[in-house]
Amino acid sequence: MEERIARFVSGLRASGVRVSIAESEDAWHAVNHMGILDRDTYRLSLRSTLIKDPTDIPIFEELFPLYFGTDEPPLLNPMAELTPEQQDQLWDMIQEFAGDLEELLSWLLSGQTPSEEDLQELADMAGVQMAGSPQQAEWYARRMQRLLGWEHLEEVLEQIWEMLAEMGLSPQEIDAIKEQVGENQEQLSEHLADFAGRQIVDQMVEESAQKRDNVHELMQRSFNALGEREMQLLRDQVRRLAARLRSRVALRQKRGKNGKLDAKATIRANLRYSGVPLELRFKTRRTKPKLVVLCDISTSMRPVAEFMLHLLYELQDQVAKTRSFAFISHIVDVSDTFNRHRPATAVQRVLHDLPPGYYNTDLGNTLRGFVDGYLDTLDNRTTFIVLGDGRNNYNDPALDAFQEIKKRARRVLWLNPEYPRQWGTGDSDMLQYAPLCDHVYQVRNLAQLTDAIDKLMA
Repeated sequence: MEERIARFVSGLRASGVRVSIAESEDAWHAVNHMGILDRDTYRLSLRSTLIKDPTDIPIFEELFPLYFGTDEPPLLNPMAELTPEQQDQLWDMIQEFAGDLEELLSWLLSGQTPSEEDLQELADMAGVQMAGSPQQAEWYARRMQRLLGWEHLEEVLEQIWEMLAEMGLSPQEIDAIKEQVGENQEQLSEHLADFAGRQIVDQMVEESAQKRDNVHELMQRSFNALGEREMQLLRDQVRRLAARLRSRVALRQKRGKNGKLDAKATIRANLRYSGVPLELRFKTRRTKPKLVVLCDISTSMRPVAEFMLHLLYELQDQVAKTRSFAFISHIVDVSDTFNRHRPATAVQRVLHDLPPGYYNTDLGNTLRGFVDGYLDTLDNRTTFIVLGDGRNNYNDPALDAFQEIKKRARRVLWLNPEYPRQWGTGDSDMLQYAPLCDHVYQVRNLAQLTDAIDKLMA
């Protein structure tokens, strides 16, 4: 049972359900406390500890019977209605004409459940290893049935009923055997479907482990070195990365609300008691930041901007407020797009509405446009973030405008995908902007970008 639960948790994760180690431990404790004798109680124990998002409940309900059965009775043994002599006589006759159906008939007539080896061999022959979704389990189960000769079963069973009648069984006895064989057919059909589904999910677990390894490698690779298929693989991981960041940020905010001991305030508050009793005073601080984001979405910067905006807006419940601006040659307020659409959709709309161009980036003009039209978005609680490579096509860098922004914001951060040794080369003005920033982070790949966002949310 322990191994089955572990496989079930892996199956949930492979199907997209987030299950932490702590939640897995909660499931073990719940099962130990509630027991496994009552199937419904057992199911609810697992569901209440492993599922936290209502949208994941259908996945849980779909996978649960694959790993823990459908609570149906085992196969019946119709042959028990016959005497030992009649059983031997019937098996001799079956071996003469059943052919490929002999194995299937032995399961249906004896009530013997097929072994794991038998089912695995059938699944391999049916090509279950090629499946990509548990929803295909029924289809592969029908392929397994055809391999057993299921479509000829009724014809062979009719011959068996005739033989039983010739052996002297009454119509009532034959009907009783028919009923039990029919129930066994249904049970065996469900058994094949459950096994096929479980095999598919187990394969998804293995593929998920391989994908995690691939994703880890891709997260270390430069955005400019990624193909479209690799980019899509990373896009699929953004929600998972955001969830991890959200947990860290929420923990920091919880600690921030608790505060830390303020020694001076504690001493002052207790002077009237001469220190007895002692009332503690704590320093608390606001931990939800206000963000203003300025993103370069020129051709070279698009992959970085896409992931940056997606991650930030997946974390909106941990941010007091975010205003977002995009630019190539001029500034555009894209905040409303993110307010009206999901992050993934909003990002694609922004990239579509601002088509890329070559050698037309004008960061200086953008900074002046921000100062003229949006400077009131900054105050002493706002973090101003620039995402760009600092390349300006030899235009005016507008350092005076950037200094004005620096005066108004609480802090200024710059995220740049280029190596520091590339700053100041060609049309790069980064060496002039960097001294005016509180921090500059290199974000050449998704791993660095995720780490930078984690730091700016601290």
